[in-house]
Amino acid sequence: MDIIVNLLHSLADTLSLSNLLHSLANSLDYAEIILPSLLKGTVMTIKVFFITLIFSIPLGLPLALGSESRLWPIRCFCRFYVFIFRGTPLMLQLFFVYFIVPIYTGLMIDAVTSAMVTFVLNYAAYLSEIYRGGIKSIDRGQYEAAACLGLSRPQTILGIVLPQMVRVVLPAVSNEMITLVKDTSLVYALGVTELLKAARAAVNRDGKLMAYLLAAVIYLILTFGLTKLQNYLERRFSKHEQRSE
Repeated sequence: MDIIVNLLHSLADTLSLSNLLHSLANSLDYAEIILPSLLKGTVMTIKVFFITLIFSIPLGLPLALGSESRLWPIRCFCRFYVFIFRGTPLMLQLFFVYFIVPIYTGLMIDAVTSAMVTFVLNYAAYLSEIYRGGIKSIDRGQYEAAACLGLSRPQTILGIVLPQMVRVVLPAVSNEMITLVKDTSLVYALGVTELLKAARAAVNRDGKLMAYLLAAVIYLILTFGLTKLQNYLERRFSKHEQRSE
């Protein structure tokens, strides 16, 4: 009797393993089917990310310098700009640029361009505050020393303050870029097919959650690459600082 029971258990284990392997094979086949559409959405995600990166990083610098300007019109404008874009949701800003701006200006902007413009303006505001914090962290004695050497304020900012600021703000800027990768999913609200929208379409069509799992893996791969880049840049700047000392 024990032999029969053991045989039945062995058979059940074999069938369970067989079902598991069959389910795994079906999942892999389904993943292969939906992966091209997810990768197409990933291309749009990366496109929005890089356009935002290329334009927002330099745009944040004049905003940061303007926020500390001695000319009150420039200072007020820059601080008001930062207040607006940091104080309202990014989703609302997307709707405003895509729907409201064309109504009052007559300028028709497609969804992709609207998304990119909004992301650049939004992230420039956040980066400007990071830059401003980095600039204010530089000891005032360095400004005084530069003045004693006969350097003008622009020469002091460009030659002394900004190189040190880059090292200070690098971790915070890197974190913003990682956040940007995830924020790109908001462009689905304008009908742009990025990674998350592509995954959602597959789930709604097929009723399987595999697409969300694959999307999560792709997001993790992107953020992992940015994290490794951040670590590399921090090591490079640390070596430069050690040589200076």
